[in-house]
Amino acid sequence: MRLVVGRIGRAHGIRGDVAVDVRTDDPESRFAPGSLLQTDSAGTGPLTVASARRHSGRLLVRFTGVGDRTAAEGLRGTTLLVESEDLPPVEDPDEFSDHELIGLRAETAEGAAVGTVADVLHNAQDVLVITRADGPEVLVPFVRDLVPEVDTGSGRLVIDPPPGLLELGG
Repeated sequence: MRLVVGRIGRAHGIRGDVAVDVRTDDPESRFAPGSLLQTDSAGTGPLTVASARRHSGRLLVRFTGVGDRTAAEGLRGTTLLVESEDLPPVEDPDEFSDHELIGLRAETAEGAAVGTVADVLHNAQDVLVITRADGPEVLVPFVRDLVPEVDTGSGRLVIDPPPGLLELGG
């Protein structure tokens, strides 16, 4: 699965630097010199990071082979991606990356099928978007009281919903 780590914005200066809208929690390793990033259009990439630095609160990145402002402007709007298999595992057993949760079967504590995790929303509280077999989506806050068990190895998670939660939206 390919994960978005950034989006290229406008060119900065005349030497090929671009501003990157960072979409990862680990920009230091994702944009480290030598890192290879896939792009949303195959004709643009992959791109290799030559250098990265912070400037006025923004991340400025220079890619190998992009040596001037014109070439940098040609990258504007490009989405930068990494393969989820290339990411190191999360060391905290209670933390999960979105790609580890998406696709898991959701079941109640009694073993009744609820649906499949389709997405993870990151607002004030992380929320699992579970698509039910009968169609409607159910939103379940991703907190231990409601999701007491996550077993990525077996491809499932257990939810303990309060009364009425699974009936909402359907």
